[in-house]
Amino acid sequence: MGEALKQRLKQKTFESPEQEAFLNIFVTANFLRMKNDEVLSRYGLTSPQYNVLRILRGKFPDGYPRCEIITRMMDQAPDVTRLIDRLIKEGYVERFNSSEDRRLSIAKITEKGIQLVNKLKPDIENLHQLISDNLNKDERKQLSILLEKIYNNYVMN
Repeated sequence: MGEALKQRLKQKTFESPEQEAFLNIFVTANFLRMKNDEVLSRYGLTSPQYNVLRILRGKFPDGYPRCEIITRMMDQAPDVTRLIDRLIKEGYVERFNSSEDRRLSIAKITEKGIQLVNKLKPDIENLHQLISDNLNKDERKQLSILLEKIYNNYVMN
């Protein structure tokens, strides 16, 4: 076990199975993030920007306030307001005041944003093939279960 990781890191042994697993997760996450970033950059997007569009697409046509977007993001972005502002500038998102609370602004995906997410969909699905090409259905389910076991008790809300 760990031969690919040993070659990748040019390392003969690991201090423990825990270290090996930890490093494997990091290398895999970095590999998948790099592939994801390559796809998104072809569309002029960053991963956090796509994440916001994906979140807003799921709530179309209503949208979410900034605080709700933050809680739904995969990675905690340091300045979601600026992130949303950039998406507004590109015409992918609009911001409105809430009808219930005028102090609260709601970000909504635009038709242009929906078109971009739809255009991206085949490329994103191809990224998912990186997993399904190498793991069968049961292995994919087991991988998700195992990964959730690692972070589930530490997820910050």
